[in-house]
Amino acid sequence: MYRRIPVLSIGKDVYLDTRLIIQKLEALHPALPRLGAQGLEQKAIERLLEALTIDAGIFTRASQLLPTDLPLLKDPKFQKDRADFTGVKLTKETAAALRPEALNEIKNAMELLETTLLADGRAWILKTEKPSLADIEAVWPFHWLIGLPGALPSDQVSAKQFPRLYAWVARFQKAVSAAATTQGRAKKVSGEEAHGMIAKAPYNDGDGRVDDSEPAVALHGLRRGSFLAVWPTDTGAAHKDIGKLVGLDSKEIVLETEVDGVRLHAPRHGFRFRPSPGVASSL
Repeated sequence: MYRRIPVLSIGKDVYLDTRLIIQKLEALHPALPRLGAQGLEQKAIERLLEALTIDAGIFTRASQLLPTDLPLLKDPKFQKDRADFTGVKLTKETAAALRPEALNEIKNAMELLETTLLADGRAWILKTEKPSLADIEAVWPFHWLIGLPGALPSDQVSAKQFPRLYAWVARFQKAVSAAATTQGRAKKVSGEEAHGMIAKAPYNDGDGRVDDSEPAVALHGLRRGSFLAVWPTDTGAAHKDIGKLVGLDSKEIVLETEVDGVRLHAPRHGFRFRPSPGVASSL
């Protein structure tokens, strides 16, 4: 079963991975201002920042800067859970060994932003009036680390060394806090309640199609209804979802679970799939 957060449910369709979630939300609310870039150069910057954060390892390095004195690092259950999720047994000793290299990578990433996209004093990456998706793609690992006591050694990483980046993170936090005041509180539901609501809901997306021009379709002899397993290629790869193929193209794969009939949507990028004879997932 997919373990990462967040996930998005719109009716009986469940969307995995933030990249796909943001696209679906923007499509669901076309009257709202776009978070995503519009111009060609802006779109390129946005996508490159996404790749820098995820595919180039900025987030992975940020996660390796967890303070070594965290009580969780001494908890055998947490260690086992993280080893299952990431493939690395995380202890206080292994965390300490990873920190120097991780810190160097994070400092280099901060320097990149400080001396390029933020160097001219702009408030936001794409010179927009408010934060855009480009800012969200780039800011969140630094926002997390700066707000996590003990993650960044003050003698090596500080507002004095990276004044523009720290000011950008502070502006982002201020914008998030301001936006939160205009939103109502989300209703909390239990897992069982959420399961029942999703399982009984209508589908949001259409039936989709299997693109016969996709090389993977020919390679595996796929057709609508084929059983497939799908999983992320980085963390959580040991947890696979299995279902019947509903749709497949160059951007997205859609499986329908056998038990609840829920349709799981995953982006092609960052996910892998293979034919599977196994039992389909339930929600």
